[in-house]
Amino acid sequence: MRNFVNEKARDLAPSGIRKFFDIVHDMDDAISLGVGEPDFITPWDIRDSAIQSIKKGYTQYTGNRGIPKLRELVCRYLDERFGVKYSPDRTLVTVGASEGIDIVLRAVCEPGDEILVPDPGYVSYAPLVTMAGGTPVAVNCIAENEFILTPEMLEGVITPKTKGLILAFPNNPTGGIMTKEQLEAIIPVIEKHDLLVISDEIYAELTYGRKHCSIASIGDMAKRTVLISGFSKAFAMTGWRVGYVCAPPEIDEAIFKIHQYSILCAPSVSQYAAITAMKEGFADNFTEVEDMHHEYERRARFLVNSFNDLGLTCFQPRGAFYVFPSVEATGMDGERFASELLASKKVAVVPGAAFGAAGRNHVRCSYATSMEQLIEAVDRIEAFLKEFGIRK
Repeated sequence: MRNFVNEKARDLAPSGIRKFFDIVHDMDDAISLGVGEPDFITPWDIRDSAIQSIKKGYTQYTGNRGIPKLRELVCRYLDERFGVKYSPDRTLVTVGASEGIDIVLRAVCEPGDEILVPDPGYVSYAPLVTMAGGTPVAVNCIAENEFILTPEMLEGVITPKTKGLILAFPNNPTGGIMTKEQLEAIIPVIEKHDLLVISDEIYAELTYGRKHCSIASIGDMAKRTVLISGFSKAFAMTGWRVGYVCAPPEIDEAIFKIHQYSILCAPSVSQYAAITAMKEGFADNFTEVEDMHHEYERRARFLVNSFNDLGLTCFQPRGAFYVFPSVEATGMDGERFASELLASKKVAVVPGAAFGAAGRNHVRCSYATSMEQLIEAVDRIEAFLKEFGIRK
C-alpha cells in the first residue's frame, strides 16, 4: 500500500504546548501554567445573548462573511479603539483567529515564498507557513531588546524570496509589545522590500501601562496589512471560536473563497454572542472585561517578582498573559527544566523551544489562572530549585 500521508503533514512536529498538558490531565494535584486559557467565565450578558439566539431559533447558517451587524461593529471598534479603518465588506468572520491565520497564509504563499516569523513566537505560525507551501524564516527577538523587532533584525534575514512578515504583538510567549515609534521604525524596511504584513492582534486589549498600537493605523499601512483578531482573550471566549480578518481587497477575495469552501461560516450562536461583546465593549459600565485586565496585571507583577527573586531572570510583560523566565542559571535548558519540574513537583510549564529556537533557555508560564494556584506553583518551584541546589 502506498503512503497516503502528505509529506508536509507527516514531517510536522507535534505541538510543544500539548505534550506536557496531556500528561497533566492524568496527574493528581498538578498545577498547569501552560495553556493560554482565561480562568474567567465569559461575561453573563454575552452568554445570555447566545441563549436568547437559540431560543429564537437563530441556529441556521449565516452568510459566508458573517452577520453584517457583527462586521459593522468590528470595524467601528477597530476605528474608535485603535484608529484602524477597514470596510465591513472586506471583513470576514472566522472560526477563531486561528482559522484566520491559516487561510491568510494559504491565500498568499507560493512554493518558495519566505515568511518572516518572530522567534520566540506562537507555535502555529511556522507550521502553518509550511503547510501553505511557504518557508518560515525566524527573526530572533531577544530579552535585552524587550523581544521587539528592529529594522536591523529584519534586514538581516530578508532575501529576494521574502514575501511577508507575521507581526505578533502583544506577543505570545514573551509578553513583548511594539510601540508606535518602534513600528514606525520598521515600516521603511517593509516598504523597501514590498512585504505583506500579517498582524495577529488577538491580545490587543491585554496591554499594561500603554495602549496597543496597530501597524495598520500608521500611514498607508492598512493597504499592505492583513489584521487578524478575535474575542477569545479579551472577552474570555476561547470555546466560542469566533474571530475576524480584515484585509486589502485582492487578499480579502482570496481568503473569502478559501473560507467559503473549507468552513462556510463561523457558528451562528457564537456570532450573536460576539455582537453583544462588541456592543458592551463600547459601554462605560462593562466592567467585567476591565476587571479581568486588572487581575492579569496583578498576577503578572507577582510572577515576575517571584521569578526574579528565585534567580530566574524574567522580563516584565507589556501585554498578553504570559511570563517567559530564563532558566539558564539552573544549568538546564527549558525542555529539561519543564520535564524535571513536572515529574518532581507536578507543575507544568511550556519549554521555550516550543516557540522557536531562540526560546530554548526559557519556559513559558501563563498567569491566566487563579492567584492561589500561582502562589502554590511558585512555592513548588522554589522547593524544586532548592532540591537541585540552585536556591539555598
